[in-house]
Amino acid sequence: MPRINNPKPPKRAPKIDTRRGAKKKPCSFCQHGVDTVDYKDLAQLRKYISDRGKIRGRKVSGNCQQHQRDVTDAIKTARELALLPYTQRTVTERRGGRGGRDDRGPRGPRPDRDQVETPVEGAEVIPVEAVEFLEDAGVAAEVLETVPAEEVSE
Repeated sequence: MPRINNPKPPKRAPKIDTRRGAKKKPCSFCQHGVDTVDYKDLAQLRKYISDRGKIRGRKVSGNCQQHQRDVTDAIKTARELALLPYTQRTVTERRGGRGGRDDRGPRGPRPDRDQVETPVEGAEVIPVEAVEFLEDAGVAAEVLETVPAEEVSE
């Protein structure tokens, strides 16, 4: 008898429906005999938008496929005509993020770009022309070794 290279996997058990006995939510548009969804009926459309501004799905709203499509189109049309907002204004209780500067007060006026920062008191300002540039790191080490330690720490 020839050997089968790819044996068939065992059959899976059928999925158990967790909503057994639960009735499907009826479509409110079909119940009332509504043919089209009006984009100007904002009270009706707000029922199908979440508190964050998202369009609720079919399973949540209970609409049939055709009416859910009509509701979605009506909401999108109302949003484009500025009858409905794209997102709802939310109030957060947490502080922080990028713009959370309220507790520190205003930043104050910014200095002009042309204005040069003043040096720290007691610091010696050396003009750039007076600085001797060393081309080799070995030469720099020799120069630093010749400087007394008392001068370096000051």
